[in-house]
Amino acid sequence: MFTTRPELTGTFGMVASTHWLASSAGMAVLEDGGNAFDAAVAAGFVLQVVEPHLNGPGGEVPAVFRTAGDPTPRVLCGQGVAPAAATVEHYRGLGLDLVPGSGLLAATVPGSWDAWLLLLRDHGTKELADVLKHAIGYARDGYPLPPRVPPVVAAVRELFTEHWPTSGELWLHATGGWHANPALAGTWERLLAEATGPTREARIDAARRAWSQGFIAEAVDAFARRPHLDDSGEAHAGVLTGQDLASWSATYEDAATAEVGGWAVAKCGPWTQGPVLLQQLLLLDGLDLRHVDGVPTADTVHQALEAAKLAFADREAWYGDSAEVPLAELLSPGYTAERRALLGGSASPDLRPGSPGGRAPVLPRYVREAPTSARGDSMEPTLPTTGEPTVGNLGATRGDTVHVDVTDRWGNTISATPSGGWLQSSPAIPGLGFCLGSRAQMFWLEPGLPASLLPGKRPRTTLSPSLAQRDGETIAFGTPGGDSQDQWQLCFWLAFTAGLDLQAAIDAPAWHSTAFPSSFYPRTFSPREAQVESRLGAAALAELRARGHELVDMGPWSLGRMSAVGNRGGRLRAAANPRGMQGYAVGR
Repeated sequence: MFTTRPELTGTFGMVASTHWLASSAGMAVLEDGGNAFDAAVAAGFVLQVVEPHLNGPGGEVPAVFRTAGDPTPRVLCGQGVAPAAATVEHYRGLGLDLVPGSGLLAATVPGSWDAWLLLLRDHGTKELADVLKHAIGYARDGYPLPPRVPPVVAAVRELFTEHWPTSGELWLHATGGWHANPALAGTWERLLAEATGPTREARIDAARRAWSQGFIAEAVDAFARRPHLDDSGEAHAGVLTGQDLASWSATYEDAATAEVGGWAVAKCGPWTQGPVLLQQLLLLDGLDLRHVDGVPTADTVHQALEAAKLAFADREAWYGDSAEVPLAELLSPGYTAERRALLGGSASPDLRPGSPGGRAPVLPRYVREAPTSARGDSMEPTLPTTGEPTVGNLGATRGDTVHVDVTDRWGNTISATPSGGWLQSSPAIPGLGFCLGSRAQMFWLEPGLPASLLPGKRPRTTLSPSLAQRDGETIAFGTPGGDSQDQWQLCFWLAFTAGLDLQAAIDAPAWHSTAFPSSFYPRTFSPREAQVESRLGAAALAELRARGHELVDMGPWSLGRMSAVGNRGGRLRAAANPRGMQGYAVGR
């Protein structure tokens, strides 16, 4: 068994995230007397600065958490909804078959600001200025650019020069090792200046209103009316308005849960892809899945790949916010047993959604009638800005996501997966220092589906934080990676429950399937393809190929950006991903 780092252990507090500066900021808040929620908010805002190609203030954040006084898992929904004018008829009238993967038409209501502040108000202890000062400092004074940012900027240089000049002003000089975003620092400082009131809670609510009903909403409304080039190859104005921002706020809801192997695993609901992890775990429960010296066997990988295909086929047919989702039936023992019987000895090429409760599945027309080019890599986007490509060799990305997990000495624990509004997703809004997100690309432009575009509905996001509890122990974990998030989390979970510690489970070889439609424009898929890390071993790779899997060897250390924290009766631990050399855990 090989590990890159020790699993951190302690009794005071633990923070693990996809960037070491965010983890350090979260730990500084814990050291200053804050709790896990204060620390998560501070880390979340720092991530918007130091990983700008992966998330930003115009994006969104779902989280799953438990408090010290109540072990019941809760979900924080910071996923903004489709604008009031975002209708299938409008997009179809523009000649579109898919929502573009970039630009103003892809924008939903920005959700991260309101969600982080709602969490801080209700479960934190600190003033907004105390948790935001770290991010403001990095934005104002600068920070070391992640090595991937200059290549991202180079890839979109022509776009930023010719079509998105406001983005060019912010990013075309991001070519060296240091960068600052004083416009963003000024935006946050202005929001803080408007955060007045007699109590901490009132001041936080004032800052929320300054965003949704003040100068942010006004700037978004004015800018969204201007046409800009997007992935369709045409220039389009957006449909997001200031009223859309004023009409929405973040919320809490119950988590989706499943009992597996003595663990109660909690996810966000089926407006995310989160329950696919629950379905995969249930499908694999009781099977003979093994790791040898920290490496999964070929049969373990095969069974996991086939379970993923079944769970994600159900995602395509049943998940979304625009129709009722039969989640209880999808997670029921009878349905799971019926689906488990489909796990065969060879790779299936078919997209096979089930019939929970006797309902007939309906796949989107774009999937049912997908041209050959949509079933592989030959359909390329018009611009180099699209979608959420997952982590590739050496941690390289074009646009992705971030993640943070925190636990404290009192028992508060949170897992959050911020994303959206990355620098190449949409033209920057003048004077604000950030751009809008592109999550609306996950809607289908076909009525009557769970993930159909409807005003006021949430896109079926890939963002998928996790929380698991057993006998007084809590584990929070997650990763960036688009459609791969709940597959890489499965890799981690199988290793962890096989007896590896958090760091060894993160370090264990990973894999994922691309045999179902991507959630991101242009929605491609490859029916038998599986991307794997070569550390699975030559013999295992040969066996998987013999079973019909079309493998893409991504190299030894390439898949996933997991982080995790644990808390068992005040004995804390944490770990973070070594791939890409940005993620770190800190604690004591």
